[in-house]
Amino acid sequence: MSRIGKKLIPLPAGVKYKVEGNTVLVEGPKGKVSALIADGITLKTADGHLQVERASDDKAAVHGLTRALVNNAVVGVTKGWTKDLDIVGIGYRAELKGKGTVVFTLGYSHQIEFPLPTGIEVAVDPKQTHLTVSGVDRQKVGQVAADMRSLRKPDPYKNKGVRYSNERLKKKAGKTGAK
Repeated sequence: MSRIGKKLIPLPAGVKYKVEGNTVLVEGPKGKVSALIADGITLKTADGHLQVERASDDKAAVHGLTRALVNNAVVGVTKGWTKDLDIVGIGYRAELKGKGTVVFTLGYSHQIEFPLPTGIEVAVDPKQTHLTVSGVDRQKVGQVAADMRSLRKPDPYKNKGVRYSNERLKKKAGKTGAK
């Protein structure tokens, strides 16, 4: 039995779900999220919890995956998901242009305009060096944060660039002078 798959998913008040074919639509106070359900996997409600069950042992590989996807959807519509990014470097900054675009100045000869997909919000602190990406879909929040990080990955020698706030970098030693 899958350890992750047999865990119960707490279903808070105000959260509803509806299974349509091989997708489940989870609706809550923050919005709606859909998640895929593999064939042979069913959802049952009991005592305010959601239980993911599989039809047979040959579906063991996707049992825990399906439970994790549905749990991420439930957490997304109740609390939401966030990723924090830090911008390190002299003159490196980000600013919001309207509601749907973030403009990055990252040491290139031009500024980079980053359009935000629907359902994703970005907050920039007053110093313009810290961003918070938030939304209800965990996959989309993580992908947008990864795309922003890839605009200027952290340099291993000077540690300049865009990085996750909890990311620990290993700084490399530069060239040693010849004697």
